[in-house]
Amino acid sequence: MLDTRQPRYRWGQEVLAATDLYNDGTVPDAEEDQLLVVQGGPGEIVQVGHHAEAKVPLYLVDFGVCVLGCLEEELAPAAGAGG
Repeated sequence: MLDTRQPRYRWGQEVLAATDLYNDGTVPDAEEDQLLVVQGGPGEIVQVGHHAEAKVPLYLVDFGVCVLGCLEEELAPAAGAGG
C-alpha cells in the first residue's frame, strides 16, 4: 500500500509554471488544448489537496489569468520562495 506523498509546496507560496500549461478541458471559458500559462508564468498556491487514488499532492494555483489544478511536476518554486 502506497503512503500519501507529502506536499512540497504550501498554501500562499509563490511558484512558477515548470512547463507550458494547456486547457485539458477543465477550464470552460477556454478552448480545449488552448495555451493558458507559458513556462515560467508566476502563480500563487491557493489550496493544497491530494489525489485520493494516486496519493499525490494537487495544487490549485492562481496564475492571474486563471486558477488551475496542478501536479508538483508542473510547478517550480519562485526565486527566493523556497520549496
